[in-house]
Amino acid sequence: METKEQLLICVDETDHPIGVIPKMEAHEKGILHRAFSVFIFNTKGEWLLQQRALSKYHSGGLWTNACCGHPLPGEQTEDAAQKRLQFEIGISCELKKAFHFIYRAELGNGLIEHEYDHVFTGISDQQPVLNPQEVKNQQYIPFHDLQRDISKNEHGYTEWFKMIFIRVHELHQKMF
Repeated sequence: METKEQLLICVDETDHPIGVIPKMEAHEKGILHRAFSVFIFNTKGEWLLQQRALSKYHSGGLWTNACCGHPLPGEQTEDAAQKRLQFEIGISCELKKAFHFIYRAELGNGLIEHEYDHVFTGISDQQPVLNPQEVKNQQYIPFHDLQRDISKNEHGYTEWFKMIFIRVHELHQKMF
């Protein structure tokens, strides 16, 4: 699936592809590239979070949205998001494009995330089947408990998740 040698799609600030770059080089140099983040809610409105595997090359052990990743060159972003959701947590459901945003975050170890991130949402009551190479743990959590935990334990969450969870919550309120 996704590897450190994978080629990422470099984009400009309008998401127009301008080339490809090896994944590690993109994260070492902070090059803007295309990515996606998937948020899954169950029918009770709880958020599905995953704790990233400790072996991940960045943000290992941190809590985040259901899954995230990068489309391959020539691959549609929504198709990549569907495949990644199945690969990481064994869930398949309809995804809807919610919004996109650009962010840049220093991750430590000399790595920088600089992504044009396409955010998708979906609803599923499927029980996750975790890929242990990608995910250490998972939980469903109500928004207010999540908001409280982030305020007490902000270093326990990925940078991109902290940046967008309030915006996703605004969409979540319209869904439930």
